[in-house]
Amino acid sequence: MKISEILKKKEVTISCELFPPKKGSELKKAHEVVRETAELKPAYISVTYGASGGISEHTVDMANEVQNKNGITALAHLTCASSGKEKIQQVLGELKEKHIENILALRGDIPEHLDFPLPNQYHHASELIQEIRDFGDFCIGGACYPEGHPEAESIDADLENLKRKVEAGCEFLTTQMFFDNNILYNFLYRALKKNIQVPVIAGIMPVTNVNQIRRITSLSGTVLPQRFRAIVERFAENPAALKQAGIAYATDQIIDLIANGVNYVHLYTMNKPDVAGAILNNLSEIYHAQ
Repeated sequence: MKISEILKKKEVTISCELFPPKKGSELKKAHEVVRETAELKPAYISVTYGASGGISEHTVDMANEVQNKNGITALAHLTCASSGKEKIQQVLGELKEKHIENILALRGDIPEHLDFPLPNQYHHASELIQEIRDFGDFCIGGACYPEGHPEAESIDADLENLKRKVEAGCEFLTTQMFFDNNILYNFLYRALKKNIQVPVIAGIMPVTNVNQIRRITSLSGTVLPQRFRAIVERFAENPAALKQAGIAYATDQIIDLIANGVNYVHLYTMNKPDVAGAILNNLSEIYHAQ
């Protein structure tokens, strides 16, 4: 099913994100993670394409495992910063062959020691979106940044770029993680003023260990509110307590989002089905109170 059709139902939807293994030898374990995540019955499962400028040779395999082996709608990520146009065409063909209809189109991280863009690369996500649309019959999503893209000159310039993505054919948007819901509410208001009216899916990351927090602050510049910092400081030396607190904090964020009319939530699960399961269990009655 296309994600645009799922979102038309206007129901509360919670989806999950997984990343494929870096080595083929780890595929068996990755397939087990897919199975355990699929058992949670999320609205769909997205599969990333590669971090820090890399690409994954296993994204299509994992997306196939999600959809054709476990019966959950798959959303395959596709980035253009690390892939030439020929590679993009190849992956699109593979996805179509496996009847995977949904793609999250991203520029992606620029690989280190690489002149970008090369002549056979797309410059921006909007160009990749246009290419996917021309290829035919995919539901295309894009990324958005409630706190502004770190490379954007300003919040307004970032929203103008976002509008170009939507005009190119982007049918829904998934946000970068955030830890203060007011940041999202302000972003949604500014996006509407720009006449950006496609569904926006709130990206929530349950932070369950200190290393995650360090990566978040060093890579994305995401603002960590004082309430969240206090939790980290209090439980930093107790991994089990920090994990429980991280699950509780993410649950609280989602409850507030749903109560304020944000019905679409995406969990950055970091391949931890137990964490996603704990959150969904906390939301068992709220999730089904349509």
